[in-house]
Amino acid sequence: MSVKTHRRSRLRNRTAAAGLALLLGGGGLAAANVYANAGSSSGTAPRAAQPQDQAAQGMSTIACPEVADALPEVPRKARREVSRNLAQLDAQVAFAYKKLRWSDRQVRQDPNYARNAILGPLESRRTAAINRITIAISRSAPRPSGLEELAGCQLKENVPEPIAADRRDGGQNGGDRNGDGRDGGAPEQNGGQGDQNGDGQDGNGQDGNNQNGNGQNNNARPGGPARSDFVDITRIRPNVPQQRIRSGASRGKFTTECGRNENGLFNPDNVIVAPGVSNGAHHMHDYVGNQGNDAFASDDDLARAGTTCANQDDKSSYFWPVLRLQNGQNERDVNEPGGGQDGNVGQIQTPASVTLTFEGNPRQKVTAMPRFLRIITGDAKAFTNGVGNANASWSCTGFEDRQLKNKYPICPEGSQVVRTLRFQSCWDGRNIDSANHRTHVDFARRDGSCKRGFRAIPQMVQRITYDLPRGTVFAVDSFPEQLHKPITDHGDFINVMSDRLMKRVTNCINSGRNCTN
Repeated sequence: MSVKTHRRSRLRNRTAAAGLALLLGGGGLAAANVYANAGSSSGTAPRAAQPQDQAAQGMSTIACPEVADALPEVPRKARREVSRNLAQLDAQVAFAYKKLRWSDRQVRQDPNYARNAILGPLESRRTAAINRITIAISRSAPRPSGLEELAGCQLKENVPEPIAADRRDGGQNGGDRNGDGRDGGAPEQNGGQGDQNGDGQDGNGQDGNNQNGNGQNNNARPGGPARSDFVDITRIRPNVPQQRIRSGASRGKFTTECGRNENGLFNPDNVIVAPGVSNGAHHMHDYVGNQGNDAFASDDDLARAGTTCANQDDKSSYFWPVLRLQNGQNERDVNEPGGGQDGNVGQIQTPASVTLTFEGNPRQKVTAMPRFLRIITGDAKAFTNGVGNANASWSCTGFEDRQLKNKYPICPEGSQVVRTLRFQSCWDGRNIDSANHRTHVDFARRDGSCKRGFRAIPQMVQRITYDLPRGTVFAVDSFPEQLHKPITDHGDFINVMSDRLMKRVTNCINSGRNCTN
């Protein structure tokens, strides 16, 4: 399977005779679990083994300050070098996290081991990468100050962070509020015995590109998901508020049909945040629409590429992390970057449906998006960065008035898992991207207005459903240290529509019609 771009083929079945296995994250522990069978009662959680000790809820991952969020405007000449070094920072954290997991015994025996053998060397490497970023920027712009203060990292406890109701876009995404005061975690069930192989060797991975050389035995054990990452959706109260529509609103909707990635186009790149860097995402993406999106694609490459969209004038790229079943079956990427080497294991699921819509604004008309506008919604590192940029929204069909941010839903029989990603819908009117890939766009305020200097654009909404086997655990792909937390879900979009089609989109929305293709 090519690391750059590869397509689905037959799976190699490695189902354990005792049941389906899941590696639970936390403290370097790997606990084998046996899940509820297909005949389990409605809403029953997967059976999960008890954590072996309190360390499963203790120091379990590595949290580092996000350098990209602190960058000033990056000169054009420096962007590629800055992107390479930002990707290097991600690779360094992934490598350190792998070492932390394999060094669980040493960390427990020596309180200073993590600092001396893992966090200290990581800080030195991060300092060097940050210095390279500073030098690259200073060649054609004022030298940024204070970045070196972001080099240090720390261990982070595996404790869910509470999420307040979403204040953006009128709170349409809802909040992860159980409301009824019940425990959001899955019920405790008897499970299998723990796999106590935490003393595996670190391997000979090369820092920076996560190349282990000798294959499977050096792959990082995947951390997460944990039992507490799941909640029965029927126990959640409705939490999606109704939004007030004003007289000047743009009420229409445009739907573009681009398939479900039936052809299995995946890669672990992210041309938005890490152009020119293979495995810049450290997790696999599903791609629909543009078929030429990889780390090395230029705007011209995207414009020339084919598309899965029914309207061939839509060569936009729509992509998101894959969802996998933790069912004992390995994909062909089990030994590859973005897959098993980065702790992403299990059977990749083809969505049951993918709905891509462009929606209006509850207050005003929308203006056309510029071609090659890039938008990322959500934060792939929200577990360690905090929830400031998080925008995950999980639910079940039939229950979409209840949205979850930091829990995966357990859906009743006949209901599908739903991921809904609502993108920023205000644009600064000038830039198609920004240094941190966020400041050129923003969410509308609760009343639909954009902040000063920004204008309303069509809101991209990606709604993805999955028909998953009953009783199996699933997880979204993630950076290794993010432990497959549901709050790290995110979506990416690059507008490569023709100007003619984008004009149709805005006219449809502003006239209040519902249009397709």
